[in-house]
Amino acid sequence: MAHPWKTDKWFTSPWNFLPEVSKNFSFPAKIKIHDVTLRDGEQQTAVVFRREEKVAIARQLDALGVHRIEAGMPAVSEQDKGAIQDIASLGLKSEIFAFGRCIADEIRTVKACGCSGVVIEIPASEHMVKNAYGWTLDRAIKSSIDATLAAKEAGLYTVFFTIDATRTEVEPLLDMVERVATEGHMDAFTLADTMGCCAPDAIYHVVKKVIARLKKPVEIHCHQDFGLGVANTVAALAAGATVAQTTITGIGERAGNVPMEDVVMALLCLHGVDLGIRTEKMCEVSRFVLERAKLTIPPNRPIVGDKLYEVESGIIAGWVRLARREHPLEYVPFAADLVGQRPVSIVLGKNSGPPSIEEWCEKLGLKASEEERMRMLQMVKAKSFEKKDLLTADEFKAIADGVLQKAVARG
Repeated sequence: MAHPWKTDKWFTSPWNFLPEVSKNFSFPAKIKIHDVTLRDGEQQTAVVFRREEKVAIARQLDALGVHRIEAGMPAVSEQDKGAIQDIASLGLKSEIFAFGRCIADEIRTVKACGCSGVVIEIPASEHMVKNAYGWTLDRAIKSSIDATLAAKEAGLYTVFFTIDATRTEVEPLLDMVERVATEGHMDAFTLADTMGCCAPDAIYHVVKKVIARLKKPVEIHCHQDFGLGVANTVAALAAGATVAQTTITGIGERAGNVPMEDVVMALLCLHGVDLGIRTEKMCEVSRFVLERAKLTIPPNRPIVGDKLYEVESGIIAGWVRLARREHPLEYVPFAADLVGQRPVSIVLGKNSGPPSIEEWCEKLGLKASEEERMRMLQMVKAKSFEKKDLLTADEFKAIADGVLQKAVARG
């Protein structure tokens, strides 16, 4: 691709591809999305997915092209265990994983559910082991070794997941993980920024260090407490991590997990890395999950917001009218259909300008002079102030008819 920052579907910054910027990137040839919506996403306060809803969501994730689905944690409830069994029996293209604590019996239950992999959690930081669990670090390490060996015996792909890794000194963390890998079993290691409190440069540096020390695949699991989860995830992948753990539209406890849509689109449009996700289904799947979670999101939410492609500003409306036929990416960074959004539309409100009125007159087949259009604009602004909202088509039609009828009467 001659200009990877500019295609018929996106137009981003050429700065991202400057040799001096990209020379240290080590994006793996194959990166996987490991979706944790059904486990970590459901930990968002008041979110409940019933058994049949989890199965339906798993089907949606599979259709989207998600590589791995973490179907849940069987120890939570019989409903969760049943949902995991149902999902594992569907024969989806996605690999099916489950989540377990460092308890050998839980790992055997994951195997009995029909999963191909397991994510095994343990606190990484001595302070959390002591203060939140009431354990000694030795007990945590011994439990990790026993559980990972049970996973190996069960034939499960074993991902060792260290809670609160980023609030742990690097060398003690790696000493602990290396001991579990040596005395127990580990196919991959998840670096978890559980509190969302790390910065991208630090993530990049430590992921490089972890890969060099452990010689194991590294997965990244971030949260959004400081709004850096997407940047941290991309930084980890640029450093060589092979799996990004995400949720649909960032649902999850506290400020949420990392939104899958943002990571996939950032990789594709900013770095030219295509994960094979069917991006055109993003809005559809997001709506499906949010409806079942009974959650709403801001209308200008990146990628999937309902009003993301509505233009109110008169200045931008002018850009749209001039450029949309031959240069549609002059006013948006990526095409609406790339993510399943509705096409760009000009709406009427307090910030509208003359191009907005021209658009709507054309849409309704109305002929009006410049003076008449300016009168319509003043009335549109006043109406928007009054209702604190956009105008409907009927409201504009009533304004336009009134202005034009007065003009006829005067004539």
